[in-house]
Amino acid sequence: MKRLLTAMTVLALVCLTSAVAMAGTTLTYANFPPAQTFPCVQMERWKTEVEKRTEGAVSVQTFPGSTLLGPKNMMRGVMTGQADIGCLSLAYYPGVYPAMSVVNLPVAFTSTEVASLVMWDIFVKYQPKEMKNVKVLTMFTSAPSHVMSKKPIKTLADLEGLELRASGTILQILQNLGAQGVGMPMSQTPEALQKGVVNGLVSSFDVLKDMNFAEICRYETITNLPVYPFAVVMNKARFDSLPEDVKKTLDDLGREQAAWTGRYLDDYTSQALAWSKEKYQVEVLELTDAEHAEIKTKSADLVEAWKEQATKAGYDADALLADMLALKAKYEAEIGN
Repeated sequence: MKRLLTAMTVLALVCLTSAVAMAGTTLTYANFPPAQTFPCVQMERWKTEVEKRTEGAVSVQTFPGSTLLGPKNMMRGVMTGQADIGCLSLAYYPGVYPAMSVVNLPVAFTSTEVASLVMWDIFVKYQPKEMKNVKVLTMFTSAPSHVMSKKPIKTLADLEGLELRASGTILQILQNLGAQGVGMPMSQTPEALQKGVVNGLVSSFDVLKDMNFAEICRYETITNLPVYPFAVVMNKARFDSLPEDVKKTLDDLGREQAAWTGRYLDDYTSQALAWSKEKYQVEVLELTDAEHAEIKTKSADLVEAWKEQATKAGYDADALLADMLALKAKYEAEIGN
């Protein structure tokens, strides 16, 4: 009987251990925009890949649309453990991430994949101290920004006095170009367009379809204004608690996820523009090379302001900028514009 009890106890322990192993690890992942937008699409792809590559040992519970954490409390929420993982828009933290904000400068990215890979490589090389309290899982950018308006912008001169919804550094660029940038949340922009508070907006072309801006903004002017940087970060203690093989899986996904997100968004913005042409017959307008050069010239003060900020943070700003531009040229040659 004693042997039987011992055997049963061992069997119970084995079953318990197996049950724990089968239960695996669940990670919570917070995001702030709506589920259909690209930051959340990439989140769902990352979840799928992690669960597949760990053969179910790790499951990921996703929370889009600020249902767990909002954009401005995302970093604090991850650091305090409200979520294991969070997606940051670095534009919501002005001045806090100078190294990674180098990709937000007006250098005329034309490919999201290129911009996202540049951002990842800059992170890997510089390991910015501003990120030392979290584990960075991946990075990517938004697509290049363009003018979408109710009246045609055929030349830069047509921007004079025009009210355009924008955000971040683009507000200053518009001012330098003679336009009147109006800062407001994207959610308020449809009503502002309807009421004539603004005559257009500056953003990436995905919103033509996602928010149906193509219906009212029938003229799309290619301006290649700045991309916006995003970072996916994880609670450091939570990452450190994971088995080594799971850590490796997450590490291996870093650069791959950056490239995937960039490709996805490049494809999606092209589809959104094609959809807008078919459904609303939007017109795409091109500036001259000289006008694109003028945008860079009139945006030089933003570059100088960033250099000052990066230098104060302890970076060699000239070297960092040179590295970013060299990586941009490298990936444009490899991938295309």
